[in-house]
Amino acid sequence: MRAMNTPNETLQVAPALHIALVTETYVPEVNGVAITLGRMVHGLLRRGHRIHLVRPRQHRQDVAAQDGAYTETLVTGMPIPGYPELKSGLPAKSVLLKLWRKQRPDVVHIATEGPLGWSALSAAKKLDIPVSTDFHTNFHNYTQHYGIGLLKRPIAAYLRHFHNKAACTLVPTASLQLQLEHEGYRNVLVVSRGVDTELFHPAKRDPELRSVWNADEDTPVVMLVSRIAPEKNLSVVILAFDKIRKLNPLARLVIVGDGPARAELQKQHPHVIFAGMQTGEALARHYASGDIFLYSSLTETYGNVTVEAMASGLATVAYDYAAAQQHIHHDVNGLLATYADSDAFIAEARTLANDLPRVRRLGHAARETVESLTWEHIMGQMEAVLLDTVRAQGAKHEQTELSAATN
Repeated sequence: MRAMNTPNETLQVAPALHIALVTETYVPEVNGVAITLGRMVHGLLRRGHRIHLVRPRQHRQDVAAQDGAYTETLVTGMPIPGYPELKSGLPAKSVLLKLWRKQRPDVVHIATEGPLGWSALSAAKKLDIPVSTDFHTNFHNYTQHYGIGLLKRPIAAYLRHFHNKAACTLVPTASLQLQLEHEGYRNVLVVSRGVDTELFHPAKRDPELRSVWNADEDTPVVMLVSRIAPEKNLSVVILAFDKIRKLNPLARLVIVGDGPARAELQKQHPHVIFAGMQTGEALARHYASGDIFLYSSLTETYGNVTVEAMASGLATVAYDYAAAQQHIHHDVNGLLATYADSDAFIAEARTLANDLPRVRRLGHAARETVESLTWEHIMGQMEAVLLDTVRAQGAKHEQTELSAATN
């Protein structure tokens, strides 16, 4: 069984659904979408639902899981340009039609908008199965970072067309809901994200790990957990740390993660500690062993790392949007800078260089803020949306049949 799928106990709180979940990324792949979907699957299984996951085969030895209420179908995939560690599913409409005719799901939930996602949308429409979708990634905002800026508008149009063919599109924040509605998306609903507050906890702080970074308890350790890629705007974190280091030469910057920009950044900034990819308990220790979290990405739909840092007791500096806008109150449990204002971001980060009492105060308040942000509560919201989607489809059929009978 794959990580995070099998619940320890079942909470039957609503009519059980057979849910087909279609995604081009899933655990153990390390990215926000895969991890969020892993939590979603775990939560829905725990609430008594059946999940059939359709995803690309991740490697040659990959085998479809079959474990009680959780099953998988693997399809052919190909590496995504710029993300070679991830696969995009190839078109598979005929496979899905055959699969869903044999075992018809109550609802199809599509998490990604690639060729596999489009195939799922087409197959579900042909079979008259209700469809819900997730909006996880601002792909159209990535185009300028990969030399394909001319494709931004066509990609944005495709995404809008894709999601508007579904019964509803789920987003994690109210601000993203308003943005998409302004851009012409219909039936956009907010289902927020949770955070594992048992895994990400200040108690995971590790003095031995800090000593490896040549930091004692009075040394400010600046953390960044991110894919190391152009769209993450990492240069602003580097500039902010340079300002911090001028005020406090003992300060350390630790970057956790990997990606195409790592080698060049490591070469250009030998004073920065690159800790590589970390997961599970090791990731939790890295978070909690820091003091300040700087997150300067401008392309997030949510930003799971923001709430993970808050749960770990770090003083977070972020732009005023996505998860930061939803959960950070300026100078109460973190610091906010106006969106895309790099000077403001750097100025806020700089104020923490020699003020560890403030860092501790912000980090403590951050932890208190997210303690109630449980995945169980979030999955209750998700369950309600899926049930409403199924019921709305049923009501539509009843109305159609009534109209036909009347005429």
